[in-house]
Amino acid sequence: MNIFYSPNICTTPFLPEEESLHCIKVLRLNKGDLIHVIDGVGGLFVAKIIEPHPKKTKIEIIEVINDYYVPNYQLHLAVAPTKNIDRFEWFIEKATEIGVSQITPLLCRYSERKMVKSDRLEKIIISASKQSIKPYIPVLNPMTSFADFLNNYKDVNTQKFIAHCYDIPKLPFIKSCKKGGNVIVLIGPEGDFSMEEVNDALKMGFISVSLGDSRLRTETAGIVACHTVSIANDL
Repeated sequence: MNIFYSPNICTTPFLPEEESLHCIKVLRLNKGDLIHVIDGVGGLFVAKIIEPHPKKTKIEIIEVINDYYVPNYQLHLAVAPTKNIDRFEWFIEKATEIGVSQITPLLCRYSERKMVKSDRLEKIIISASKQSIKPYIPVLNPMTSFADFLNNYKDVNTQKFIAHCYDIPKLPFIKSCKKGGNVIVLIGPEGDFSMEEVNDALKMGFISVSLGDSRLRTETAGIVACHTVSIANDL
């Protein structure tokens, strides 16, 4: 199944330039060939190539595939980017494949990376969405300070968790995450959150949780949290 991304397919029946290039020059598809297209907001379509062009391929919607993938939860992962950006990009890719609604790069006290290239991360997200045939493209938010993130979500009525390594009372995440609804999970940098950050989160209604007995890398913790929410909603 050849999957392409065209956010405006319902109003503008063309593949974007990068998608057109891949379709015509790499896959060598021709006029009359059928492809599948996602619009990033839940739409999955069967389309026919009308005018192949490496910069602007014209297509025609043949079929709308309704309710192909409708998640029964919304997961927002706020994760401090790793010093090695390759590890954070790997996390972005795998979280998208598993299922995530929003990702916020988090700037914490002990963060070793203070900037990310959003354009590159967006491309990874789109590629992973096509790979996993998910018609919803996760939202990538701008890098946000820990304090600002807490303030933005202090009054949000949702399940809110912070995962850390401090030896204070923590609940097992798998038993704390309830099926359905919205979930926010905070994952800290390589040096973990500061104790002050943890306390601030708890004051804002976040629940302190453990992701298991092992000490996990940041990107691994993000994937474990993502997969745990997915499993909890499949039970």
